[in-house]
Amino acid sequence: MAPCFTILVADDNRLNRTIMAKTLSKEGYRIVTADSGLEARKIAEKDPPDLILLDICMPGESGFDVIKHFKSHASTASIPVIFLTALSDVDSKVEGFNLGAVDYITKPCNHQELSARVRLHLKLSIATNSLINSQAEKLRQLTEAQASFLITPGQEPGAQFGVHYMALHEAGGDFYDVLHISDDIYGYFVADFSGHDISTGYLTSSVKGLLNQNCNQIYTPMESMNLINGVLVEILPTEKYLTACYARLNRRKGIMDIVFSGHPPVCYVPKKAPPRLVGADGDPMGIFKNAIFGVTALTVSEGDRIYIYTDGLVESPSTKRIWCSGTDKMLDACDRARCLPVRQAPQFVSHCLCPNRETQEDDMVILAMEV
Repeated sequence: MAPCFTILVADDNRLNRTIMAKTLSKEGYRIVTADSGLEARKIAEKDPPDLILLDICMPGESGFDVIKHFKSHASTASIPVIFLTALSDVDSKVEGFNLGAVDYITKPCNHQELSARVRLHLKLSIATNSLINSQAEKLRQLTEAQASFLITPGQEPGAQFGVHYMALHEAGGDFYDVLHISDDIYGYFVADFSGHDISTGYLTSSVKGLLNQNCNQIYTPMESMNLINGVLVEILPTEKYLTACYARLNRRKGIMDIVFSGHPPVCYVPKKAPPRLVGADGDPMGIFKNAIFGVTALTVSEGDRIYIYTDGLVESPSTKRIWCSGTDKMLDACDRARCLPVRQAPQFVSHCLCPNRETQEDDMVILAMEV
């Protein structure tokens, strides 16, 4: 059965409502009417129509007030609104368009014009929704593809790690991996790509392949990052780069070597001492062939923890907060997470630093490993 499109006609003039309702009913549309802005809002919120014909001049709430309400609520924001106006001044028409109206019709309405404009904007709405759904499906597939190669703690229990990953959009720009180099040696990699478009999502698979090829016992962590950087310089688009942190833990020796590539410092939480930040300056990856990376080494003991994270966890572009301003909060959260299993600790720390997901401004990854 073909869909029956619903049109809401909101006009305080009964005769206008009746004429438009009869005209459009003859075209096969389902018509609902409202004699005020308040009633129009209630109807649209309860049963969103496919298109709204909205009078500008109504007592109480004007059409401008009503469309502001529609556009500020998710359930009605995408419904096309055609203004009905007896006004001929350009300013009113421009204001209507600026508020989100797709068209206007001057009253009294010509029956043929009314039908034609309604038909046109329903077609455009269908096409737009189809495009949005198609793109959303592609992004869902990309999200699933990304998730399929992000390792979980259960897949590599010997690595003794936990991770919390929150993408801002479907195509996340942050990436992490855990590498089983030998029985006593594991590598932990966290990176943040510039940009959050679809191409970024595909580039993460390339980085994962490079990590598997170049992170082993033969190369030092610095050598591994230099090899990967050499390839990234050749394959990344001009505007793309990534900051990264690669930590290699040798449990037998009790040493963790850490390479920094323009990345925030790690949070080191010794089992029997206060937490502290450990970092080093370094160039981002994928820009310079002869990039200079920062490197440091930690002597670690059983029970110590190290947290690697991306800057989305500690920075806020809107408030101009940079990572160093959140140092105390980060250290406190990691200190409080001592009593939790390592698999649960990253989510706890993330919640402490970003308790409201709606205020998230960037992708976030926080990975914790325990010696």
